[in-house]
Amino acid sequence: MQPYIRYATAITLLLSVVGTHAQQSAEPNQNPLRNVYFGETHVHTAYSLDAYLGGTRLTPSDAYRHAKGESVVVNGKPHRLRRPLDFAAVTDHAEYLGEMYAAMHPGSPGSDQPQIKELVALTDPAQRRDWFLKYVISNTRGANPQHLPFYPGDAVVRSGWQELVNAADTHYVPGQFTTFPAFEWSSAPGGANLHRNILFRSSQVPDLPVSSFEIPREEALWDWLAEQAAAGARAIALPHNSNASKGLMFPNQRSNGKPLDEAYARQRAEFERAIEIMQVKGNSEVHANFWAADEFADFENAPSMKKFNKRVPQKRNFVRDGLVRGIALQSSLGGNPYKLGLFGGTDSHNGVMGDTDEDNWVGGHGFEDGTPERRQSAEVGGWLAARDQSPGSLAGAWATSNTREAIWDSIYNREVFATSGTRIRVRFFGSWSYPQDLHDRHDRVAVAYRDGVPMGGDLQSADAGMAPRFLVAASKDPLGANLDRIQIIKGWVDAQGNQHDKVFDVDWSGDRQLGSNGKLPSVGNTVDVKTATYLNSIGDSQLATVWQDPEFDPTLPALYYARVIEIPTPRWTTYDAVRAGLPLPEDVPATIAERAWSSPIWYTP
Repeated sequence: MQPYIRYATAITLLLSVVGTHAQQSAEPNQNPLRNVYFGETHVHTAYSLDAYLGGTRLTPSDAYRHAKGESVVVNGKPHRLRRPLDFAAVTDHAEYLGEMYAAMHPGSPGSDQPQIKELVALTDPAQRRDWFLKYVISNTRGANPQHLPFYPGDAVVRSGWQELVNAADTHYVPGQFTTFPAFEWSSAPGGANLHRNILFRSSQVPDLPVSSFEIPREEALWDWLAEQAAAGARAIALPHNSNASKGLMFPNQRSNGKPLDEAYARQRAEFERAIEIMQVKGNSEVHANFWAADEFADFENAPSMKKFNKRVPQKRNFVRDGLVRGIALQSSLGGNPYKLGLFGGTDSHNGVMGDTDEDNWVGGHGFEDGTPERRQSAEVGGWLAARDQSPGSLAGAWATSNTREAIWDSIYNREVFATSGTRIRVRFFGSWSYPQDLHDRHDRVAVAYRDGVPMGGDLQSADAGMAPRFLVAASKDPLGANLDRIQIIKGWVDAQGNQHDKVFDVDWSGDRQLGSNGKLPSVGNTVDVKTATYLNSIGDSQLATVWQDPEFDPTLPALYYARVIEIPTPRWTTYDAVRAGLPLPEDVPATIAERAWSSPIWYTP
């Protein structure tokens, strides 16, 4: 008998406070208990140089049309989402935005430059790669990244930026579909990925975006964001691909070599509220090399990345390590620099939003991975083998309405979660006093807010002898696979300052029982790799429980986040192989256990 009871009807009620793109009215209603909205805030169109070189010609407006459910052309074929998104942001690179505006608008200033004419005329893939290496890689990853001699000037950048902002404003329909003016700041010192997506709360934005040519490192970026906020243009920075950051995403010192201090911690915590935990270039939660005790750590780790630009995996690159290191630093700095919610995105360079269905994925980098054959055998832009890619992830936001202000605020408050591409719904609350049967009560959401905090929140110091209780609930993607289990990951720092983390299975499908080793038996596998099909004959559609930490020490800082695991389903490479009549690749898994990650809840003594 499982230690926690599930009631399907009750869980349905717990997760029933939801919204969908189709259901929202033009007049946004406010729901203080929050609706869930799914979206994508990391995509590149033809206004990003690398996407343009890959063959993408979709504009920011095209990307928003696709996010709303319209069909667009990708790699010469029509493509559309099965379900529209609730919110979206185009994040074209600030670097080379002026050059791309000139390339996209003949007759504009700079469009007659020889290098721009050469760029527009390129058709051969090899020549496009050479052009990219010559003018982009050698510059952005060098010691002194800067605008190139054919930079068309700030006025042209302003025109490109205005096109991004106008597209977001044109497609914004409060209550139905939310868009954000946004761009990507793409710092890459020595090839280390320190990229951030900059997301504005309203249409009040600066005249120009800022690139890594003007601001090469992150501390100055936060200074710039503070200046914009003072002028009324509030924005947050969402880091991504910490897995490729070469140890620099969660550093122990400033970029100038000086020690971290309270000012660093507080400024970063103010402007970096969430991190993209997974996207097309791999999963950044954990890596199997460093978390052997976590049986689900070997997930979309993109091992071929280490062959390119010395992006060898390091434990400090991964989000779980960064989160725990943040609470270790808090005691010495007076603030937690790595207090991050968990968010999702794709980094598609095809100009399409939320394109994460494993059985409907057509690649993410134009001609580089535009056919099943190339997705099996080709490489993607000096990053990784195409077959190591993931379609990316989605972001889920618990917000009071489908509006810019409400969804932006949910990100700022870290009441957000990520999925590996499916639309799993997950709620996570913490308290000192939740009753054990809260998940079975009709007023559970109201009680959860009243007597505790949601994901992204802080539990204040406990009374003697108390341990925190967590309400966690998940429901399957209505069009996807059943759920295997819910886990809670705890991270803490001991009295000697050592970091620890542990995975607890807290609720699961079927009548399985924990073994003497504390492990839960596998849920099984119904996938037929020959036909790329699976059965929902195992797993549950919904799971929920109230869990209390059995190892709580009130003297030690800790954090907790939920991870929800689906039953195995075919990976995109398996769907590709079956449809195209190709052999299954032998060096990537044939199946995948999709998942969702809640943002953490923190405890500070």
